[in-house]
Amino acid sequence: MKITYENEEIEVQDGIAIKDGLKEQMEKSGIKDIIAAIYNNQIASLNHPIHKNGKITFINRTNKDGRYIYIRGLLYVMSKAFAEVYPEALLTVNYQLSNSMYGTVDNMEVTDEVIQNVRNKMFEIVEKDLPITKVVMTQEEADEFYKKEETFRGKLQTLVDKDKVSLYYCENYYNYFYGTMPISTGFAKVFDFVKYKNGFLVKYPSLTEPDTLSPNVSQSLKMVSAMEEYDEINKILRINTVHRLNRKIREPKGPKELVLISEALHEKKIAEIAKKIQEHGNVRMVLIAGPSSSGKTTFAGKLGMSLKVNGIKPVTISVDNYFVERKDNPKDENGNYDFECIEALDLDLFNRQLVDLLAGKEVSLPTFNFNIGEKEYKGNTLKLQDDEILVIEGIHCMNDRLTSLIPKENKFKVYISDLTVLNIDYYNRISTTDTRLIRRIVRDHQFRGYSALDTLQRWNSVNKGEQKNIFPFQEDADCMFNSSIVYELAVLKQYAMPLLEEIPDTYEEYMEARRLIALLKYFEDMDSSLIPNNSLLREFIGGSIFEE
Repeated sequence: MKITYENEEIEVQDGIAIKDGLKEQMEKSGIKDIIAAIYNNQIASLNHPIHKNGKITFINRTNKDGRYIYIRGLLYVMSKAFAEVYPEALLTVNYQLSNSMYGTVDNMEVTDEVIQNVRNKMFEIVEKDLPITKVVMTQEEADEFYKKEETFRGKLQTLVDKDKVSLYYCENYYNYFYGTMPISTGFAKVFDFVKYKNGFLVKYPSLTEPDTLSPNVSQSLKMVSAMEEYDEINKILRINTVHRLNRKIREPKGPKELVLISEALHEKKIAEIAKKIQEHGNVRMVLIAGPSSSGKTTFAGKLGMSLKVNGIKPVTISVDNYFVERKDNPKDENGNYDFECIEALDLDLFNRQLVDLLAGKEVSLPTFNFNIGEKEYKGNTLKLQDDEILVIEGIHCMNDRLTSLIPKENKFKVYISDLTVLNIDYYNRISTTDTRLIRRIVRDHQFRGYSALDTLQRWNSVNKGEQKNIFPFQEDADCMFNSSIVYELAVLKQYAMPLLEEIPDTYEEYMEARRLIALLKYFEDMDSSLIPNNSLLREFIGGSIFEE
């Protein structure tokens, strides 16, 4: 085989593992702690056999995909350590908190002694640098295996349309983890295992500081509470894993019940938020912010209806009409206009008009002409009545600089995000970011004519803006709204899969597309016609009553 590595063509034996065929290149690469490779635009284990000509690059935990593998490997080491020290423990990896993964044990108390024993075992496993071996079985072989073994570890694979079923072995311990794994336990250079609340945290470094651990979990208590609330509801419904969700979808009345419960939950939470705003007494504006594809538009519409039920009339103002003139717009490090930074907004004008509106004055509202990059005044005026409040939605709404002249007691901030708490199984969680990305792929195609490739190519830039402008301010919210819907990926799958399958393997985004396809294949299809037109999910698949 002929492999290109950094413009050098290397001849290797057909079938040789990447780590053996390119051993010299790995040693000379200068890349610290290589954990995997990118082989023809697909993530590959270092044990992956080379069967095709192509290109290979190496990645470590400073790369997004390498970090996924690093975290996955840490969870594997943790689960092996538990199996050795407390084999009866029933673990659940719940969700991510900052640069940590939060987990619980269902059938035993997680004491300081338990934490110390598991922590010591984890470091022992890492010190031994034990090989992690992928074992691939046919469906028939897997069926026989699970008949003999009293375990659900990895069994979900046997229930989906897969030709092969994989398990990762380390000594006598086996488990399944969705995605590529490290090839040995010695990969884990920086981690910790600590007690947190009634469970534990597996801590790992950030992308930007790959060699250090954050001393504390910098996570909003409101966000943790929102995730715990949904997690508890899912457990009560016995739908905390994809296997249980699929089983519910296959029931005759299961899908309808899922829709009704999910909609009722959203309505209940929105009514509670509207009640809080009313009881606050002196709220004059509601500020709504959240990352991409959180469902802000539908949420704002539904909140508006709930406020009206409480005798409060919402009036919306679009922050997009308050951009500075194009000639004054800041530029990013590449010399391009940065429309997402807060300095791109005319904060002086925006705040002056807010002050005037709250004082009962009439203001002349601007309309921003994006073609010429200037504000225009077309005779649109606004004056707030006594029973009206402003509702403002935008990426900077949690940042007090946006509304610096407005007293804190006159503002009520709502942070909204799709905080997924559904797991593939007890060890493999579904990323909140992945769910938002799939939502956006579907919405971009439905309403903007973008391909999945277009969306994936923009996604890193979107995430960068969120990290800078949204996430640092989420703790300033007066309340959180979790827009996740337990069955949403079962519906979105039918829209997203064909779009992702269109991406050719000549693009870097191909490996991300294949990863998302593999995730979606775990879900049973669910009929989208069951979704009511006022559902938040309609914002992405179309047919929403809130569409303008």
